[in-house]
Amino acid sequence: MIGVAALWIIALLLIGGFGLDRVLSRSVTDSFDGQLVYMLNSMVDAAEIGPDGEVHFSREPADQRFIQPYSGLYFQVSDVPANHCQRQIYNSSLCDPSRSLWDRRLRVSDTEPIIKPNLYDSDEFSVPGHKETLRIAERDVILPGSPVRWRFQVAESHAGIDTQIHKLRLILFWSFTALGVGLIILAALQTVYGLWPLRRVRREVADIRSGDRTRIGRDFPAEIRPLTEEINQLLAHSEEQAEEARRHAGNLAHALKTPLTVITNAATAHAPDLVDTVCREALVMRRQVDHHLARARAIGRRAASQARTRVWESLEAVQRAVDRLYENVTIDIAGDQQAQVRVERQDLDEMLGNLVENAAKYGGGRVFVTVEPQEEMVDIVVEDDGPGIPEERRGELFARGARLDTTGKPGTGLGLAIVRDVAEIYGGRVSLGESEDLGGLLARLTLPAG
Repeated sequence: MIGVAALWIIALLLIGGFGLDRVLSRSVTDSFDGQLVYMLNSMVDAAEIGPDGEVHFSREPADQRFIQPYSGLYFQVSDVPANHCQRQIYNSSLCDPSRSLWDRRLRVSDTEPIIKPNLYDSDEFSVPGHKETLRIAERDVILPGSPVRWRFQVAESHAGIDTQIHKLRLILFWSFTALGVGLIILAALQTVYGLWPLRRVRREVADIRSGDRTRIGRDFPAEIRPLTEEINQLLAHSEEQAEEARRHAGNLAHALKTPLTVITNAATAHAPDLVDTVCREALVMRRQVDHHLARARAIGRRAASQARTRVWESLEAVQRAVDRLYENVTIDIAGDQQAQVRVERQDLDEMLGNLVENAAKYGGGRVFVTVEPQEEMVDIVVEDDGPGIPEERRGELFARGARLDTTGKPGTGLGLAIVRDVAEIYGGRVSLGESEDLGGLLARLTLPAG
C-alpha cells in the first residue's frame, strides 16, 4: 500500500510539475515578449524624421543597457526600400551610435511588410565556443515625412529569460520534492497506523493458539471490529463442534460399553448361549454405530458448506427406490416442485427415505407426500393409511432402537431417531400426528428453506 501510494504520488507530482512548468515558463516568456514589444512601441512612438532624412528619437530610451556595449539589450532601425536596393542602417540615440551593438548589426530580412510586432529567436550572434540566443521583436513603420519603410528591431539576450526559467524550475523541483516526500511519509504513517490493529489481531490469535486467551478483545476500531467478531464467532462455532464431537464420542463409548460387558461376561463364563449373545449384542452395537455415524456425517456436511437441495428431486429419487422395494405400495407426491431446503442432498435423501419407507412398510398400501413451503421453513408431510400409533406412544418412536412393531419386519429401530437428530443438526425438527385424509400416521419434517 505504501509503495502504490508512493508511485501514485510521484506520478501525479510529475504530471502536475510538468504542467505547471509549462504554464509558468509560458508566462515568463509572454512577460519577456511583452516587455520587448513595449520597448519596440516606445521607440516607434519616439521616432521622427530629421532634416537629413534620417530617424531621430524625441527622447532617449529609458533602459541604460542600450548604451552599454554587449549588454544583451539592443535596438536597430533599418530602412527597407521597396526595390530592395542597398539599405541604410540607422543605429543611434539622438544621433549617437548605439553602444550596445558596438560593431555588430542585427540581420534584416527582405520580407513582406510587418504590420504587427513579430517575435522570434535568433542565433546570429553565436560564435564557436559561445552561444548567444537573441529574442527579437520587429515591426515595419512608415514615418511621417519619409517615403521609406523603416524596420524597428529590439533584441534581448535569451540569457535573462533562461535564468528566470532555471530559477523557477529549481523552486518547482525542490518544492515538489518536499511535497512528494511529505505526502509519502504521510501515506506511510497513515497506512501503518491504519493497519496497526491487524498486528494486534495477529498477536491475539497467536495467544489463542498458545492457550493464553480464548477470545479476541472487543476494543478495536469500527473498521476492524467486524473481523474480530467473525473470528470470535468462528472460535465459538469450533468449540461447539469440538464439544459436540466429544459428546458423541462419549455417547458412543457408553452405548458400546454395556454390549461389550455382556459379551465379555458370557465368554468368561463359557455360557452355552454365547453365540446367540454375541449376535444379539453385535446387532445392538451396529445400531449404535450406524446412528452416531449418521449424526457425524450430517454435522460434517453442515460445517463444510451451506448446501441448497430441491425437495422434489430428492422425493422422486426416494419414490423410485421405495417402489422397487414395495411393489404393492402407491406413493403420491404433491406440493411445490421448486421448494429448496438448506440441507445436503445425501442427508435429505436419508431422512425422506426413512420416513417414506416406514410409511410404506407399516401402512396399508398408500403413501401421500406433500411439500408445503412456509415463510422461512419447508414442511414435508408424509402420510400413510396404516393403523397409526396412539398419541401417548408416539414419543417412544424417537428412542434409539425402539420399535413398536411386533410383526418381525426387518429394521434397526433407528430410522426416526436418525431423522430427528439429522433434522436438528440443520436447524429443523420432526413431529408425529394423525392423518386426517388417510387415517394412518402423519410425519411432519420441517427444514430451513433454501
